[in-house]
Amino acid sequence: MTEDNNNGKAWPNLAGRIEGAKHVLPVRVYHEDTDFTGLVYHANYLKFCERGRSDFVRLSGISQTDLFDGEGEKEPAAFVVRHMDVDFLKPARMNDVLEVVTGVAELGGATMTLLQEVTRDGVVLCRIVVKIVLISQSGKPRRLGELVRNALKAFVNQES
Repeated sequence: MTEDNNNGKAWPNLAGRIEGAKHVLPVRVYHEDTDFTGLVYHANYLKFCERGRSDFVRLSGISQTDLFDGEGEKEPAAFVVRHMDVDFLKPARMNDVLEVVTGVAELGGATMTLLQEVTRDGVVLCRIVVKIVLISQSGKPRRLGELVRNALKAFVNQES
């Protein structure tokens, strides 16, 4: 699968891939991702997972740009992190190829809870449970709506 780079040329799928009910995003660890010990700096796992969440939403058919611009008559909205639990289990090092695996645990009225794992060769290095809220431009929670709910329902509580 390829993506258009806006110049009509095909690029490899930079947004990862959907496998069953999960999204998988490959990430290479670069020098800038590590600290003085040569291990991935803990905050960078959060960045890797943010990329995974953004690409998961994109590949599920939801345009965050359209949400932010406002859909039809609706007030502009955006997904924001409400709560996050993080377990750092094992370290990653420079040049490792990691995978950020994202799945949906639950859909609420204005929220979704995602389960994310950063893995290397199938071994879980970091596990994150994150609650995301859709908020309006005024900062109030906004119901997910039919478009978002329909795009994500196939991923809820599914194995592989």
